[in-house]
Amino acid sequence: MLNVMEKLFSYGTLQQEKVQLDTFGRLLEGKRDVLQEYCISEVRIKDKSVIKLSGKEIHPVLIFTGDIKDEVEGTVFRINSSELLMADKYEVDDYSRIEAILKSETRAWIYVGH
Repeated sequence: MLNVMEKLFSYGTLQQEKVQLDTFGRLLEGKRDVLQEYCISEVRIKDKSVIKLSGKEIHPVLIFTGDIKDEVEGTVFRINSSELLMADKYEVDDYSRIEAILKSETRAWIYVGH
């Protein structure tokens, strides 16, 4: 299977080195970017392994507002398609992965709340 490169926008715990090392087995390289028309809310995580890894029971979650003035700062990471599936496992059932276009016009995957 071809391992395609993907772009993943992180605004939360996937930016932490410890989380990256445990989830992907390496530190990710990325660049700062902005997601418009979203704001950050909070979600209480129930998965004990995710809480232990991140050190946090409350995680940020994206909520679509549709207001161009709403912006969320984060980091765009280049990962391969296998690593994207690893990110899906880390981001528990409280999140869904969708594609978005960032302020820089970069197309990237984001995790949003249900």
